[in-house]
Amino acid sequence: MKIKTVVLGCLGVLALCGNTNAQLVSNNSTGKEVKAIKPLTDSVKRMAEKLVKSGFTAGDGYAEVWIRDLNTFVSIACEVNDKALIKKHLLTFFDFQQPDGAILDGYVPKKPGGISYNFYYSKLAPNYAGHKNTVETDQETSLVQAVSKYIKGTGDRSILEEQIAGQPVQKHLERAMEFLLKERFVKKYGLIWGATTVDWGDVQPEHSWGVVLDTNSHRTIDIYDNAMFIIAINDFLNMAELLPAQKKYWTGIRNNIVINTRKHLWDKKQQKFIPHIYLEGSPFPASFNESEIYYHGGTAVAIEAGLLSKDEVRHAYKRMQENVKKANAATIGLSIYPVYPQGFFKNKGMGPYSYQNGGDWTWFGGRMVSQLIRYNLIEEACEAMKPMLDRVVKNKGFYEWYTPDNKPQGSASFRGEAGVLWTAITDLEAKAGK
Repeated sequence: MKIKTVVLGCLGVLALCGNTNAQLVSNNSTGKEVKAIKPLTDSVKRMAEKLVKSGFTAGDGYAEVWIRDLNTFVSIACEVNDKALIKKHLLTFFDFQQPDGAILDGYVPKKPGGISYNFYYSKLAPNYAGHKNTVETDQETSLVQAVSKYIKGTGDRSILEEQIAGQPVQKHLERAMEFLLKERFVKKYGLIWGATTVDWGDVQPEHSWGVVLDTNSHRTIDIYDNAMFIIAINDFLNMAELLPAQKKYWTGIRNNIVINTRKHLWDKKQQKFIPHIYLEGSPFPASFNESEIYYHGGTAVAIEAGLLSKDEVRHAYKRMQENVKKANAATIGLSIYPVYPQGFFKNKGMGPYSYQNGGDWTWFGGRMVSQLIRYNLIEEACEAMKPMLDRVVKNKGFYEWYTPDNKPQGSASFRGEAGVLWTAITDLEAKAGK
């Protein structure tokens, strides 16, 4: 298939994604698979609502409200939390927006004695301190998506008119996306860059912690960052009041990123996205064949962005399940396969099958389930979701990630996992015509 044909197909899918009333598939009977897991979905849905009702931080062990996390549970928050409180938490991110338009990762209540680690302060939010992981390139796109979900969940479009530092939120959203085009855009490829991380991760290999760009960092282009940008632009086009010239401008940016993503990041022969395009060389040994690695999370987000056809989505799911078997893992939340070898990351938490380097994250596996439902691959969606539901019930909570042998790790009340499972369950209910 010629690239032009593929791109036109992608743009057609994006046009549907951009229409809030459009559906890729018709609502029809989903069969015995949905009924078989209904007791589990009912139980996990109630558990998720109870957890998200209790707060807005990422989970226990986290004092921060993170935008990449909040983006994944704002929809459920709109069902169970006070609308004004959700709005307040979203608006606080704009209080910390930087002069160049950049959005911080999150904010935390100030504590006596000051706070370390690259913290920012704002007179607009005197009770908080903000922070930014500069190896990421998803804070801006996560905030755009989160505001869009808030509007969809509450019907409250007034958030776009809220004035912060003399400008409406809609303008702040546009400034955030312009930051990516001015500070994180590579003209040669027509795509945005970030530091070298594992798939959607936030840890680079060159440092023991690995969250701050410096002269040792290796800039790269990957699928996750660019797919998130496509989704954000679609959301912005759908929710903002734009002049024809503005709409044309952002539509053109979106279409070009779609074309360039397929052109530069899609490996047609292997039917997968390549891990990285390095701008100044790789941090890994020349003998290491990184092209073999399959990124589960970035692929799921790319599907949400409309970058794959239904046949490619089906193939991606089969590939993910094959990887799960090879890794002896539990679910398609398996972040990547094969993993980066021991010692490739100075952060000791990034060893093989640890954290983002082969850890099993429902936070992204659940997003893949939603995409399977969206493409009417219901049997596959139920198959993929059941082990995720089983372990939530077994562990009596939502954990941040899991080892291949299904042992829970990290936060024991991870709202991101609760959010994506709740969304997948409600998507399935809508398909079943509840």
